[in-house]
Amino acid sequence: MDDIRKKVGNRIKELRNNIGISQEQLGFKADLDRTYINSVEAGRRNISVVALEKIIKALDTDFEEFFKK
Repeated sequence: MDDIRKKVGNRIKELRNNIGISQEQLGFKADLDRTYINSVEAGRRNISVVALEKIIKALDTDFEEFFKK
């Protein structure tokens, strides 16, 4: 179970870094707290589908692209 959380977190961090925004900026765009973004990226949080959708939209991508890797 931890493995999937880490993979999702790493993908969020990768996409966030690719567009050059901070965790705080991503949190603002996704209407989520920076500490939440941090714990998701670290694989410590079991992210909901709703929160994942907010993050994916804030990263200006879609589910297909997010899970492509």
